[in-house]
Amino acid sequence: MTGMHTAFDLSFAHTEGRWARPGSWIGAGFPDVQVYQEIARTAERAGVDLLFFGDGSGIPDTWRGSMDAALEWGIQWPRHDMSPVVTSMAAVTEHIGFGLTYSSTFLHPFTVARLLNSLDHVTAGRIAFNVVASARSADAANYGFDERMDHDERYDRMSEFMTVCRELWASVPASAIIADRVTGRFADPAQISAIDHVGRYFRVKGPLASVPSPQGSPVLVQAGNSPKGIATSASFVELVFGFGASVAGQQRHRAALDAALTSEGRDPASVGILWATQAIVGRSALEAASRRDEVAAFWNEEAVGAFLSHNVGFDFSTLPASFTLDELVDEVKRVQGAQGGFVGALVAELGAETTLTRTELFEHGWRHATGLDHTLCGTAASIADQLEENFAATGGHGGYMFSSPLAAPSGAADLAELLVPELRRRGALAPRYPGATLRENLRG
Repeated sequence: MTGMHTAFDLSFAHTEGRWARPGSWIGAGFPDVQVYQEIARTAERAGVDLLFFGDGSGIPDTWRGSMDAALEWGIQWPRHDMSPVVTSMAAVTEHIGFGLTYSSTFLHPFTVARLLNSLDHVTAGRIAFNVVASARSADAANYGFDERMDHDERYDRMSEFMTVCRELWASVPASAIIADRVTGRFADPAQISAIDHVGRYFRVKGPLASVPSPQGSPVLVQAGNSPKGIATSASFVELVFGFGASVAGQQRHRAALDAALTSEGRDPASVGILWATQAIVGRSALEAASRRDEVAAFWNEEAVGAFLSHNVGFDFSTLPASFTLDELVDEVKRVQGAQGGFVGALVAELGAETTLTRTELFEHGWRHATGLDHTLCGTAASIADQLEENFAATGGHGGYMFSSPLAAPSGAADLAELLVPELRRRGALAPRYPGATLRENLRG
């Protein structure tokens, strides 16, 4: 068993009421870079490996066919392109990595490959790329799609997208750059060539018109937990974000990933899973419980409905009085929604034949939206106990992607100043920044 790696998920550090909770900064909220610089400095002192930003470009509008609830309660919005913020965080740190998310469903691989190459230069080799197959209708509409792409086709497009990106990053090898000051020769043209990609979705001549970056390519990340998503990512993924709500679910995900990697001729031990873990850490159990109650008090049915409907891609306001989970899955498939996530976890937990009432579904949905169904709440010592037990039970390879439902920057600060040092004191963590790049640090 290797040591745990740690990451902080900052995707929603400012949404779902966090912006107003105790510990938020007055007059310096999202997207003030000072808040994010503070988080980056604090996390690096603790030796956190990665700061991660998910992304979405649409305002949630699936619930009741309207964006009003999301706008009113700040559900999954506002969302900015965080790449400029990452550059500001990199300027005040030296070792910690940064993960950015871009959609293979809507974007062009040349644009993304070029951008990430530049960011890897700016950060001196500390960039990771989380590629996603987008299922949200609000995002699709902003890119000119009248309807969402079929689930499996999204992953077919992702496969070709990543093939192009990887060919572009390899099209100008480091050895091609001569930079001879005496002769004036900059590069060896014999080592640089077009990729001449012609596929189902993309035509790209190449090569990438950029100097190779410190890592050569960003660390490649994927979070899809459907069978198609796991199979697609197995050819390229270096790090996986996992969402198993139970040990059994995590073990199933690990087994499915290992099988997919093996079928690609890759060593399963080469790819770790960072398990998404929301944590509320207090200096006492009572303090942690009080903070959990603050989070729970924010959520009403409109906020829950907007959250669930947006992330699944199905309008939960249309549910009948009762239904089987099998029927729900069929409806989600019919509208090309996300079959993993909340719905997939519910089926895994309760079984496809289970009948739920609308009220019961929203009780499960409330726990999912708040994250309280997978939140570790307590002192640093009690949470560390649970993490060590879970890490052993899920294969002992990877670590945890921590998020906080508390205010920014104090929620992240508690994780960095209380929980992470407790894990390091126990010897549970991987070595602190053993390499010069993010990829090297994640392998340490």
